[in-house]
Amino acid sequence: MVRDKQTEQISVVGLERSWLHIWKFVRERITIWRANHFKKHNLFAVDIANTGTDITSLPEFNEADVIHLHWINQGMLSLKGIDKILRSGKPVVWTMHDMWPCTGICHHARECTNYEEGCHDCPFIYGGGSKKDLSYRTYRKKQKIYKDHSMAFVTCSHWLEERARKSNLLTGKKILSIPNPINTNLFKPADKEEARERCMLPQDKQLILFGSVKITDKRKGIDYLIEACKILAEKHPDYVDKLGVVVFGNQSGHLENLLPFKVYPLNYVRDEHRLVDIYNAVDIFVTPSLEENLPNTIMEAMACGTPCVGFHVGGIPEMIDHLHNGYVAQYKSSADFANGIHWVLSDPEEYHRLSEEACRKVVANYSESIIAKKYIDLYNKITGKNA
Repeated sequence: MVRDKQTEQISVVGLERSWLHIWKFVRERITIWRANHFKKHNLFAVDIANTGTDITSLPEFNEADVIHLHWINQGMLSLKGIDKILRSGKPVVWTMHDMWPCTGICHHARECTNYEEGCHDCPFIYGGGSKKDLSYRTYRKKQKIYKDHSMAFVTCSHWLEERARKSNLLTGKKILSIPNPINTNLFKPADKEEARERCMLPQDKQLILFGSVKITDKRKGIDYLIEACKILAEKHPDYVDKLGVVVFGNQSGHLENLLPFKVYPLNYVRDEHRLVDIYNAVDIFVTPSLEENLPNTIMEAMACGTPCVGFHVGGIPEMIDHLHNGYVAQYKSSADFANGIHWVLSDPEEYHRLSEEACRKVVANYSESIIAKKYIDLYNKITGKNA
């Protein structure tokens, strides 16, 4: 069940949307905007879930044995709706794709640790918030809802699991880590020359790939990528003609005049088969992101045998095994990020090994059958059924 259905599959149910739902969502943003002293600052970095659809009366809900929540924000479910789901008595699993279920209002707490005891003085509220600000009030609402109900929380990375365990909201709750799955029958190595031909990319360059929903999003580390590329061009002048940067995502053309290498901008890619071609067409995928859980882009690239370079943040070090199937750079170090790119691309024989190990890591740890088995085991435990 999804808020916005984007497929023809009958197994996917879209919630009915009306102007009333849209207005409720707008009202939620206005509430945040007002608490933020009418500033746009961090307007979508937080969520209060004061609006959503009541799904407990729907036939799909009533027929279900287990209710499995994923990312439910921005008008999907409200806290009142979650309370009704829990009061139904059905077993509930909640997969955390960010920190929101264990904080007051933020999706990523960054350096803030207030969520561990009880949110207040929220750094995401313009001016720093107060002792009983919006984060405090939302935290207390969650606390009241969670208190008397049993739930199993699943995190997609051990990094997120550690943070979830520190939150008073989840004290005494079942918390375990199960990564996102990937279709390794689709995302797999393919002929590089053919992939480049289909993507209309040059055959005579080493290609770096960078992608994001919105390229200019500062959280995705665009500034560090720019600086790392400048360092590479300065230390290795031959790269200026030898390297190219493929960029996919909204505003991808923004990088064309900011990098010392030829840039090949692509729009945001929704088609998975097109993504497979792109990953196979390049030599390396880089993600200078400053906050991450367990990024699908790294998983997809590695599944296609494309080594990755990323910062030591979030779940990235769990995916990239440093110097074994890729390179994990020091956090916010453009120089080390540049070192990682050079290390991956400089030795053709070593590159072949990296490529094989990257693919092997994904197949062994993130294949759909492996992840499905872990969830089936969890469902059986919480429903009292034998596997």
